[in-house]
Amino acid sequence: MKYDRRNFLRSASLLSTCTITELNVVAAMQQLPAKDRNIPGDDELYWENVRQLFPLSNEWAYLNNGTMGPSPYPVIEAMQKGILRNDEQGDYGDYEEHLEGIAPFVGAHKNEIALTHNVTEGSNIVCWGLPLRKGDEVIMTDQEHVGGVMPWLNRQKLHGIVLKTFTPAPTAGETLERIASVITGKTRVIAIPHMPCTQGQVMPVKEICRLAKDKGIYSCIDGAHGPGMMPINLHDMGCDTYASCCHKWMLGPKGTGFLYVRAGFGSVLQPYFVGGGSTADKWDMANNPGYMPPYADTAHRYFGGTQSLAFSEGVKASVVFLDSIGIENIYARVRYLSGYLQQELLAMGNAIELLTPTEEISYAGINSFRIKGVEIEDFFSRCYKKKIRVRAVTENSMNCIRISTHIYNNKNDVDALVEEIKIALK
Repeated sequence: MKYDRRNFLRSASLLSTCTITELNVVAAMQQLPAKDRNIPGDDELYWENVRQLFPLSNEWAYLNNGTMGPSPYPVIEAMQKGILRNDEQGDYGDYEEHLEGIAPFVGAHKNEIALTHNVTEGSNIVCWGLPLRKGDEVIMTDQEHVGGVMPWLNRQKLHGIVLKTFTPAPTAGETLERIASVITGKTRVIAIPHMPCTQGQVMPVKEICRLAKDKGIYSCIDGAHGPGMMPINLHDMGCDTYASCCHKWMLGPKGTGFLYVRAGFGSVLQPYFVGGGSTADKWDMANNPGYMPPYADTAHRYFGGTQSLAFSEGVKASVVFLDSIGIENIYARVRYLSGYLQQELLAMGNAIELLTPTEEISYAGINSFRIKGVEIEDFFSRCYKKKIRVRAVTENSMNCIRISTHIYNNKNDVDALVEEIKIALK
């Protein structure tokens, strides 16, 4: 990745409140490219260089990437340059390059990608666009995020579809069996998260999508957690739709996302929200006011209107940043830190109830747990006072603490958390 020092100086105020210098950033950027190398998850020197590229305060241990992923300097600079282009020259849009960045990063074609603002928006497009009738069944987990489940609950209320839930099991094989056991002749959709936001289990999505296809069922994945954390190939996964965001593990601008709609599935998924670019032909209210042009033959039919140039530039920069490191290297680091935390928690014995599976294929960057005899809200407050940012999971009766670590984290962050757990237990 090329580092533009001149443009950096225009935005050097980014560093004014951070314990870092321009020289640190330049040096770290020079060490960043590693796509063609294998960087071990425990190579602390390399990952410390990566940390230098984030404006995160060294006073805080940020362990809540599952809610919001802090953007690195190259992404922030790209957004600033986009704003300047917009306001200096009147440029806008630029979404084609935006699509061309996202698509290969997740193993898709750009014609299969619709731009959204978040996972919730993508989930709504899918939920309302599917041809479902009263009594049709949708299979979901009992660990859904509000943005993932609310569209389906609303459609159940308004259209009479039926939601059936299952609890993810400790292993991928058992989870697949549980899904198969609730399928009936009325099942039309399997709508599950790639990783439930509550306990971060990596679901066997490829096998689930294959099961759905074999049964003639739609497979719709909530991909809030996945892209930017682990290698993703949506064509290989075999899902019909995949709703994701760029502001978590992709470390992109907040309020950006995408919806994957596999080629050919547009004939099934009805668009309702349309605008400029959603149709394949021109409209003319003066000469042909009743004419509705045919929908675009790409996923552009699911979004339309003005796009943010700053956000487009930021998303492109986030993909370049992650791709420069290499997604396999990122996955190795994420799993190393997550595994290290699991080991520390398990070493505490019965004092900790680890909710995230320890099966190799079933965990990645998120761990959730309960502390015996300690209220989660009290522990959350304790951590906040000690400048450790965690997530208290109160939804779905989980009542647990969730920790999500990314490439800017290190063992010191985990150790600080573990120390607070030990103090709380005393």
